[in-house]
Amino acid sequence: MIVYDKLWATLKEKNISQYKLIKTYHISNGQLDRLRKNENVSTHTLDTLCTILDCKLEDIAAFKKTDV
Repeated sequence: MIVYDKLWATLKEKNISQYKLIKTYHISNGQLDRLRKNENVSTHTLDTLCTILDCKLEDIAAFKKTDV
């Protein structure tokens, strides 16, 4: 399972709010909601976030092993 817990810390570190992502960078509220819920998001969205935040993928996402 991919989790986006690190995204929120990276946003805070870079001093970028969710409001700014929506208004300035045109990230949809729906995409942010999916990220909050650790649901599926496109690689395009992840690439865009890494570009905005000037960070690596591992700064916003992590793989968490789940019991099957």
